[in-house]
Amino acid sequence: MSWSVFREWLEYFGTIFNREIIVVDPKFTSQDCSNCGQRVKKSLSTRTHQCNCGTVLCRDHNAALNILNKGTGGQPETTPVYGVNASGQMTLWLMDESLDAKVAG
Repeated sequence: MSWSVFREWLEYFGTIFNREIIVVDPKFTSQDCSNCGQRVKKSLSTRTHQCNCGTVLCRDHNAALNILNKGTGGQPETTPVYGVNASGQMTLWLMDESLDAKVAG
């Protein structure tokens, strides 16, 4: 699936479930420290983010935290809750803490 089609689907479901979709530039998200902001250059083969501030994370986890912070200012309005159904497929629920309701994602 192309990125443009993926984005269209996100925007479509965001509209259906009344969720704001925020587009975030992924540039340097795996190199900038999610804790202190320092840029830690690394090759693509380096899978662990290690910063002088003491932060040690999987490179992808660090990037995900940076994207979350860029998109929400560090204040996510929903909490992702993961589950596995009977067939072994992973599902994602978005728990809207203000409504205590679950919306299938």
